[in-house]
Amino acid sequence: MTVTATQGSASLAKMLQILELFSETEPVWSTAAILEALETSRSTGYRYIKTLHEAGLLNAVRNGHYTLGPRIIEMDLQIRLTDPLLLASQGVLEDLVDRIGHSALLCTAFRDSVLCVGECRAPLSPENRFSRGQRRPLFQGAVSKVILAYLPHHRLKAIYARQRSEIENAGLGGTWSDFRAALGEMKKDGYALTVGEFNPGVYSVAAPILTDQKTALGSVGVAWDENERRDVEVQQAVLAVKQAATTISERLIEK
Repeated sequence: MTVTATQGSASLAKMLQILELFSETEPVWSTAAILEALETSRSTGYRYIKTLHEAGLLNAVRNGHYTLGPRIIEMDLQIRLTDPLLLASQGVLEDLVDRIGHSALLCTAFRDSVLCVGECRAPLSPENRFSRGQRRPLFQGAVSKVILAYLPHHRLKAIYARQRSEIENAGLGGTWSDFRAALGEMKKDGYALTVGEFNPGVYSVAAPILTDQKTALGSVGVAWDENERRDVEVQQAVLAVKQAATTISERLIEK
């Protein structure tokens, strides 16, 4: 790669960092705050903002202040209509909710985390539960851990090298061998079960959505509060979730 190409890639990455600034707690950013966060020159920062604004990825809400732009909404609609994972899950999450009576989630790996991409809520489900567009750590919760267990060996090695302490703190092993053994148990079972990792008394069961190479593309999971739903049979939930994940996996492979 030439020096010019390398500089161009670095410049593009820097510009895209602007989009990472926006969050639910900080949805509006001023030009001055963006420039300060980027730690770049004013002329370069202004150019980045102008480019993103013209592309519809930023929207000017008042003088010198921006939010995420309308093009992102348009792209989200396109994803909802065309994403293979979402299309393969159509009807499956709904059937899962009907079968066992609590909310179902569809998730996929994103960087060193897991992103919820689809959901079907059971009646009276709490509003604050994990939902589409939200991320969770890769080492906590059933929907995350079961994806982790089925990632390719080389990717697991890279993750372990970067986040060894987080893995140990999550109870997944203090050494590479222990980590691999913990994930191996999940693979042998074909599902993950956690209790209280995000909320006390909340059970979570998840199974992997697999490619034809048997690596994880995502996961299907359900969760329920033992204090609200004492009628839930864990093994019934495990079987239903594994069947749902298998159905989605088969649909994706057949495409």
